[in-house]
Amino acid sequence: MDISTNTPPLASSRRGVFFYKIPLLGWIARDVAHGDESNLYFALIAFMSLWGISALTFGLPGLYLPALGLVPVCFFMLIWISLGRIDPVDGDAGAAQE
Repeated sequence: MDISTNTPPLASSRRGVFFYKIPLLGWIARDVAHGDESNLYFALIAFMSLWGISALTFGLPGLYLPALGLVPVCFFMLIWISLGRIDPVDGDAGAAQE
């Protein structure tokens, strides 16, 4: 049995193949996307722990440089929210408004 027999459906698609091949981040992303619901919270706790460790190791630059790196993500989220388009998750959402 090799590793290709147990690949999740998204990993076999063209979009997910490259991102899932990144050594540590791909494993975490695959686990969050296809694993248990609590894996998302474990990934967030790991991210916050790494941020705290960088602050303890490098001091103030370890605290504000990751936050500075997340500024483009915040800008993207603000622009995405301000577009005002809400796509319904299920097909029945449009019928409920009529």
